[in-house]
Amino acid sequence: MSVNETAKFDTRALQQRDSAHYLHPFTDTQALAAKGARIITRGEGVYVWDSEGHKILDGMSGLWCVNVGYGRKELVEAATRQMSELPFYNSFFNTAVLPAIELAELLTEVTPPQFKHFFFTNSGSEGNDTILRMVRRYWDIMGQPQKKTFIARHNAYHGSTVCAASLGGMDYMHEQGDLPIPGIAHIEQPYQFMHGQGMTAEAFGLKAAGWLEEKILEIGAEKVAAFIGEPVQGAGGVIIPPPGYWTEIQRICDKYDVLLVADEVITGFGRLGTWFGCEYLGFKPDLMTFAKGVTSGYIPLGGVAVGDRVAKALIERGGDFNHGFTYSGHPVACAVALANIRLMRREGIVERVANEAAPYLRSRFLELADHPLVGQAETCGMMAGMVLVRDKATLANFDPAHAVGMICRGHCFDNGVIMRAVGDRMIIAPPLVITRTETDTMIGLIRRSLDQTLNDVVRLGLRG
Repeated sequence: MSVNETAKFDTRALQQRDSAHYLHPFTDTQALAAKGARIITRGEGVYVWDSEGHKILDGMSGLWCVNVGYGRKELVEAATRQMSELPFYNSFFNTAVLPAIELAELLTEVTPPQFKHFFFTNSGSEGNDTILRMVRRYWDIMGQPQKKTFIARHNAYHGSTVCAASLGGMDYMHEQGDLPIPGIAHIEQPYQFMHGQGMTAEAFGLKAAGWLEEKILEIGAEKVAAFIGEPVQGAGGVIIPPPGYWTEIQRICDKYDVLLVADEVITGFGRLGTWFGCEYLGFKPDLMTFAKGVTSGYIPLGGVAVGDRVAKALIERGGDFNHGFTYSGHPVACAVALANIRLMRREGIVERVANEAAPYLRSRFLELADHPLVGQAETCGMMAGMVLVRDKATLANFDPAHAVGMICRGHCFDNGVIMRAVGDRMIIAPPLVITRTETDTMIGLIRRSLDQTLNDVVRLGLRG
């Protein structure tokens, strides 16, 4: 990995300033201060550069969001024009701004046909907060106020506000803040490597979906408002559901009159080769959360796609919906989203993912399954994950205390590729515009990092 000798940054000084004042998300601040943050200074295409001049292939699209890559002038220009014309006005008090109107119209063209109404937020977390309130309001309007409970899944991620973190199934988040809040229950995730060894994928899919029916009957269908799930669990480690799982979830929700919510914050806007993940996996949600890819991460924007069933009740019978944000429908954010979606349509990015980028990523990523450390490798669209195992023959896991995934992640960064560690699952979600040559480069760097990790675990005696 080369170092740019003309770098103009004093990295150590920046790290000290960072530690002195900036509290990072999901970070041990004391540990970071001792080590010093990696300072990212610019990006172009699928690459970012740090303050030391290191060029790094961004295998995580920032945080699952920079779908069209870095440096797209069209998005910068859209923000600049809108900031010059109208940098802000709110959507309260019977007012509206043109970009929000245009974005809502454009979203009707790329979302599934049941969605004709959209509520804008600033993030996916706020989107899921909105959904909880909107769903409970819907059941109030429908004369069933007792239907309040949401069912979600263990190891799911739905955001980090109090409500969104409660919907999520991350125990380490629940331990801080007395979460989840009341009215939220969880079932097990459809992770066959952990819960379905020895079963066919189809049989495990039915079993995993059946956990939802069991929980509905345990709580009482008359009390269950909705089931929420990511089409593919992202932050949980790219947990790809088995065939038939989502169609069975749909059947169960329909049977018990439970609303079905798809958290499309990661899978929305082309990541699976369809505009939304529910289309790829064959189910029809009543509501969808979106964020991240709607602007390719260039500016914060999130929202909720509201299906006809819920929208009709809210509009015709609901009166005021007492919920919203100062920046709901922010004109600059909506202008960037418009430019981003138009760019994706003009360049056929979603179609390219389906027909070229995702199949090629799959063919190359699955080659890594032959590595002595890899117990399983799988992909879904432009998402991929592998499990690092202590014993390839028995699929025995490493002791979590050894943090082998973090050892691998460190080697990845040092070799010039960003790969995320979720325990001992290593995951990627590269920009949708990555080329075949760049995919080849990424896979080569990952393999090198796996080799170095193997050397470390052998040297440390962790494979015995």
